[in-house]
Amino acid sequence: MRPPLGPGQTLAVEPSVKRFRVFLGDRAVADSVGCKLLFEAGHQPVIYFPAEDVAMDLLASTAHSTHCPHKGDARYWTVSAGGKTAENAAWSYAQPKPEAGAVAGHVAFAWNKMDRWMEEDSPLLGHARNPYSRIDTLVTSRLVTVKAGGKTLAETRDAILLYETGHAARPYINKADVAMDLLRPSPTRTVCPYKGVASYYSAAIDGREIKDIAWCYAEPMPEVGLIKDRLAFYPERVDLLAIAPR
Repeated sequence: MRPPLGPGQTLAVEPSVKRFRVFLGDRAVADSVGCKLLFEAGHQPVIYFPAEDVAMDLLASTAHSTHCPHKGDARYWTVSAGGKTAENAAWSYAQPKPEAGAVAGHVAFAWNKMDRWMEEDSPLLGHARNPYSRIDTLVTSRLVTVKAGGKTLAETRDAILLYETGHAARPYINKADVAMDLLRPSPTRTVCPYKGVASYYSAAIDGREIKDIAWCYAEPMPEVGLIKDRLAFYPERVDLLAIAPR
């Protein structure tokens, strides 16, 4: 598949045939199989719902507005549903600039101001998925070594290499091959729409803490099930993260 943005292109809009829903409280505020995905350089894709598939009676127009040099002037609505209110949580471009013309008559919602998003009948976490991103998880016998603070944190020939479009390969390592006595669970949690909810570990080495040095998916998305309960380390937070050439 070709990428949505060509060289020097800032913005592109494409139709999607997937069913998307967005909820506030227990109420579906929008539900559509005719959404548009807006791709903008430096940003995650944004889902725009056709106005006819939005419960516009739950939206109250506000005086808030913003200007984008690529899309034009946006008007905003406050959303009230399911006993909750989200201020300036929805917007649209009545007269978008030509390159964004396809989102005219469509409404977008602020991701973190809404309670729940669904792609078909599966939860959508963190942000909209980019259909041009791919993730492969592959077993490897290449030697993977992780060191920090003069200690070997992991060494294995039984890693899972996760290849994600636009990112370096990430080795996910079995806890049996990790010096777990040097790690402590962290309260940090993050979400990824492709992988799931990640929990974190910090390292305690000779009295020094290296915060959130590694993460783990206890219940990963089915597509990346091979990484379940394995640890991945931030290259920039360790002294060495090496994957041997063979």
